[in-house]
Amino acid sequence: MKKFGKVMKVVSLCLLFVAWLVTAPSVQAEKVVIKLGHSDPEDPCISKKGAAARVFKDIVEAETGGSVEVQVFPSNQLGGEREMIESTKLGTIQMCIVSAALAGYFRPVMVLDIPYLFSSAPVAWKVLDGPFGQELSAALLRETGLRNLAYGETGFRHFTNSKRPVRTPEDLKGLKIRVMESPIYITMVKSLGALPTPIAWPEVYGALQQKVVDGQENPAGVIYNVKFYEVQKYLTLDGHSYGTDFILINDDFYRNKLTEEQRRVIDKAAIIAGNVGRAIQQLNSAMAVAKLKEKGMEVYSPTPEEREKFKAASQGPVIEWLKTQVDPSWVDKVLAAVKQAEEELGKRTQ
Repeated sequence: MKKFGKVMKVVSLCLLFVAWLVTAPSVQAEKVVIKLGHSDPEDPCISKKGAAARVFKDIVEAETGGSVEVQVFPSNQLGGEREMIESTKLGTIQMCIVSAALAGYFRPVMVLDIPYLFSSAPVAWKVLDGPFGQELSAALLRETGLRNLAYGETGFRHFTNSKRPVRTPEDLKGLKIRVMESPIYITMVKSLGALPTPIAWPEVYGALQQKVVDGQENPAGVIYNVKFYEVQKYLTLDGHSYGTDFILINDDFYRNKLTEEQRRVIDKAAIIAGNVGRAIQQLNSAMAVAKLKEKGMEVYSPTPEEREKFKAASQGPVIEWLKTQVDPSWVDKVLAAVKQAEEELGKRTQ
């Protein structure tokens, strides 16, 4: 009887082992799904977020052998940027690519909107991909539970108007300029001598057409795509603000739902995606400027000396306001990082 009991025990153990062999592969092969939302069109040829999302998806799915599936939801299918950030924080979705709306959840990112902060895109990349950008991402993670995997780009913003060429701040005086409902942009435009006029985005074209306002400010690609060349004559490539994309992932999901190898692939894919988005934005901006010229807009690029005048007039008032909204050390840190980046690049890119 004892012998029979031992045999049954061995048989039971063998059956358990066989059961484990059968079920273990299915557990190991269980697919992880990442829902990634963004606000841009899907087409990677015209959309920096669309390009970044496509590259991220393709790399992750290929290099994880299909164990991670990335489902991309473009064009605000999952809600606007604020809704996508909130959903990522809650874990309803796993990732999003967003820009300005992040300031509503983590105010220190507002320092990136200091006017004329970055003299060129390479300077911005060096600052964001360097120690300052890493420190900013670490603080974001601590405060929000959102891990910034990489920085992307929405491009430099420029002034347009229907009245006259703008080469110096003096040329802006008295012009009614449409701005976003943002204290930074309102303060900047006011400090340059213009009259900041907040208008909701869907109403901007009509306001320009009916001369409710004289001008507006946006990246070149936006200016072309929404056909502002039909109601604006002059474009000044002053680059007063550099827009940043953030590729965000829910940190609890990142740490607890992914293997170490999956995290390695995702980290790499996000950095590549951010850089691809930057490249697409640079290409589209250059093409847009050329097309705007073809459409009859007069395009002017300020000299470094003229740009310094814009900077001198607007940066101080905005920084003064910013230091009442965020820890002043963030302002000091980003200014120091920019100075170091310019020195290391030797201002060759300006």
